[in-house]
Parts: sequence; C-alpha cells; structure tokens
Amino acid sequence: MDDVGGWKERFIENDEIPIRSVIDVRDIEVGYHGYGWRFKYLTFINLLMQTVYFGLSIMNDLKGSHAKPSDGGQKSKLQSFLDVYLAALVYPVGVFVVMTFWGIYAVDRELVYPKKLDELIPQWLNHTMHSTVLPFLLIEKIVVYHEYPTRRRGMSILLAFALLYLCWSCITYAGSITNAGISCITYAAYYANIWVYPVLAVMEAHQRAIFIGILCVFFLTIYMVGESLNKAIWIT
Repeated sequence: MDDVGGWKERFIENDEIPIRSVIDVRDIEVGYHGYGWRFKYLTFINLLMQTVYFGLSIMNDLKGSHAKPSDGGQKSKLQSFLDVYLAALVYPVGVFVVMTFWGIYAVDRELVYPKKLDELIPQWLNHTMHSTVLPFLLIEKIVVYHEYPTRRRGMSILLAFALLYLCWSCITYAGSITNAGISCITYAAYYANIWVYPVLAVMEAHQRAIFIGILCVFFLTIYMVGESLNKAIWIT
C-alpha cells in the first residue's frame, strides 16, 4: 500500500488480472451525509431508542399494564418488553452518551464536538441531544416501576449492542473508502485516517484498544448502578 500526497492505492486481485484503483481520501464524504448517514453516531441511535421507548410507554399507559410484584397483577407483554428494553439498552446507552460526551468535552471539545459545529448546531439543540436525556431517564425510574431482567441477560444484551455498534461503525467508515462496506475500521482509519469520532484519531492502536475496553467496562458499570438505583427506589 503506497501513500503519495494524500492518495491511497488499493489493489484488488481477481482470477485473471490484478486491478489497481486509486482513491483520493481527501474526497471521501464524511459527516451526517457521508456513508452510513446519521446512524454511525451513537447520539443519533440513542435518540431513536429514547423516542421508541417513550412512544411505546404511551401505548403501555393506554393499553398495557403497570403491574408490580406486590400487587399480584399480571404484566402485559408490552410492559415486560419495556422493562427489559429500558434496563438493558435505553437507560445505559442514554447515560453513557451524556456522560462520555460531556466528559470528553470538558477535557478537549475538539475531540468530540469541534467548535466549528457551533455555527451549524445551536446550543439548545446540542443540549437536547446530549443533556436532557439523563433527567428524563431519572424521572422515568422514579415515577414508573420497572422489573430488571437477570443481570446476565441484561448485560448480555448491552454487550451485544456494543459489539454490533462497533462492527457497524467499522463497516460504515470502511465503506466510505471501499464503497463496499465490507472492510474493517482498522483498514479505513489506518490508511485514510478517518474515524467516527475525532478522539480516536489522536490515539495509537493500543491506546484505542484500551480506551474501547474502558468504555465497555463503563457500560456495564452504568447498568449495575441503574439496577441498584431501581432497587433502592422500588423496594417490593
């Protein structure tokens, strides 16, 4: 693989003759309208999760149930689904987005939300995406009873989501270069220096591995804290 003046050369072998294609990585479209659209950003996926959850919660209020173990009532299928959905995904992902965003922002905002974005995104919209999620989730925990799944099941769902998102971000940004969406993020980032989040661009390979590992542990910690908080609020 040669690197000449910002150009990257990619070789593809077929059964008959080698084919060489040249790609100028400076022309790769990035941002919301690039490969993968908004779905490569965890913030956008989180907003979809929150919207689906609270939309289904309204349906549960109208046609579902709010049974508690102490009531002896029978839970509807929708209530059972919402309990697992909130515990394993909605709450941990929502808290994760808020805390990691503002944590990195406090250290160096250019690593997660460059200052130039202020010209495009007003502050109220930034807080809508990265701040208001947390208080709404805490209010939900206090006001509505939710029965947590077993820790093994809940954490398995959360880790599966984290793995799928990591693979998805690999595919979308590799696809930005290959237009095939089948290469790994290490190929895309190493040869083109393109990352979903700027914070990853300033790290070495081993640092990224450690960073992602720490984030996975943080994910699980958020889950356990949410589980403990739920037990403290709803002693049944």
